[in-house]
Amino acid sequence: MVTAAAVVQGPQGASILWPWVWVAAVVTVLAMAAVAWWLARRRQAGSRDRDVVWVANTRYLASLPAFTAWVRRYRALQGLTAVSLLAAVVGAGAVAARPVETDVVVDRLGTRDIVLCLDVSGSMIEYDGAVLQVFQELVDSFEGERIALSIFNSSSRTVFPLTNDYTLVQEELQAGIEALDEDPAEFDYTGGTDDAAILEFAQFTAGTTANLAGASLIGDGLATCALQFDEAETDRSRSIILATDNYVSGEPIYTLPQAAELVASRDITLHGIFGGSTRYEGTPEETEYRQVVESGGGLYFLADDPAAVQGMVDDVVAQQAVELDASPEVLVTDTPGTWFLVAVAGVGLLLVVAWRVRQ
Repeated sequence: MVTAAAVVQGPQGASILWPWVWVAAVVTVLAMAAVAWWLARRRQAGSRDRDVVWVANTRYLASLPAFTAWVRRYRALQGLTAVSLLAAVVGAGAVAARPVETDVVVDRLGTRDIVLCLDVSGSMIEYDGAVLQVFQELVDSFEGERIALSIFNSSSRTVFPLTNDYTLVQEELQAGIEALDEDPAEFDYTGGTDDAAILEFAQFTAGTTANLAGASLIGDGLATCALQFDEAETDRSRSIILATDNYVSGEPIYTLPQAAELVASRDITLHGIFGGSTRYEGTPEETEYRQVVESGGGLYFLADDPAAVQGMVDDVVAQQAVELDASPEVLVTDTPGTWFLVAVAGVGLLLVVAWRVRQ
């Protein structure tokens, strides 16, 4: 069995699937042309004295400018006939030989699941747009992984479940960026000028404030994200990327360390993005968050850290995901376009030249 490690994934370049067909077509036509030329020469030699009528005093005709110009044109047309015939044969032979582009697709990333877990509480709104942009960059770097997005405040809402429909993922992330680009505390709720922005925000964060006993319940939000993973019986690589400032207001069911234990018990890797201002770096909340993430073997970044995206991508890709038992899939795409045009151009030129010769 061919394993994923034994092949180079990606485009393998252009090639001819049946090159012998191309060679056979060209050789056959050239052989037929040679036979036809030989038969014509024999016919011409055998009938030279029988069919030719000699006319006296006509030698000077060969030196007339009009006659020599006609001969040159005729020779040129003969040459064009040969070139156009060769082009038509080469083009048709190439099309018959099947020029193709070959790609090798190794579905090594198909066993990785990532849940994006976003705190949309009041203290995070200022940073959520930037965090979602980080998520967008992450998604641009993925290929084959299933992605989910869950947002939370006092309760959680699944924006989209695990999916590899990256068009949907990017659309939802962009909708979140647009909905969270303004602080709702600054909206004009009476004048009507901010109605569209208020509606966008309300629609995106709907369902995240159902628990009136608190707000920004980080542990509960993380625990909910841990429950997003399906196919528990299969051996898959699972990661959560949590973005929060770890500022809790209320009494959660799970503390952050307890939720992290739940995550670890399900064999899920937790990565953290601290979404608060850098002036909160080193506070008890930020320190606890960092320690919880790093103690579980995850990566921890500040939201404005340029290494955040690439670091998380590298870590997710480096995880030992289960290789699929199936052999790498070889995709062969016919690409006759250029050679087909050569064949059509050759035939078209041949018809024009033949018509001109007959005239």
